[in-house]
Amino acid sequence: MKPSFHRPCVALLCASWLLAGCSPQGGQPAASTAQVQQQAQEADAARKLDTYQQLLRIKNDEMAVTMGHDILDHYPGTAAAKQVQQSLPSIEQRWKENSEKNRLAALWLYQVSPMAGGTQSTATIVSSQPAGGDRVQLVLRRHTSWGLSVFLYGSKPGFVCHGNCTLAATVDGKPEHIKVFAPPTGEPALMMVDDKGFIAMLQKAKKISLEVTFADGEKKRTLVYEVGGFDPARWASLDKGKKK
Repeated sequence: MKPSFHRPCVALLCASWLLAGCSPQGGQPAASTAQVQQQAQEADAARKLDTYQQLLRIKNDEMAVTMGHDILDHYPGTAAAKQVQQSLPSIEQRWKENSEKNRLAALWLYQVSPMAGGTQSTATIVSSQPAGGDRVQLVLRRHTSWGLSVFLYGSKPGFVCHGNCTLAATVDGKPEHIKVFAPPTGEPALMMVDDKGFIAMLQKAKKISLEVTFADGEKKRTLVYEVGGFDPARWASLDKGKKK
């Protein structure tokens, strides 16, 4: 007869194997998967960081800001995100400032063209307010025969102004008064009395608002000009003797 104690030993051995299968080592595959995922995140973020740095080298701030936010949003906590956090705020600030500077500069149009037997050089900006058909040009003009002039130019029938008028104005929040006159030739315009004084004021200003009354229905409107992008160097000087 075989000893009966062999069966309990086999049972105990099997039980030990089952317990071994439930030991903490059983959680190792899950931890390994998380580690692999983290490594993949780091690798993806590193590739995007390389693109971000290349964009900075070619001075493409707009795309760099977009890429930087993509890294921060989709790869938080990675080494790449930590590196981006150090540089992105100043780059984004620089991009916003340059974008606004470019926007303001684009509001101005500079032209040199023949005019009434002579040549004129103009710098023109259109009012940002009001919208629609009531927009009015503010024109700085040099002419080989007429010299310097500054005027508002709208659409017919023009403005309400009998002889000389004074426009209520605001320059960067400060109240001002601008003297103007209606041209005797009947154009829908208002000519500045002190051309040089107005230009000197404009060159220091960011925003100029002018209160006018349109002849069409005597509508009162505030014309707003964002003049901060004016570039005197782009407004060409003219030889007074030059004729065309």
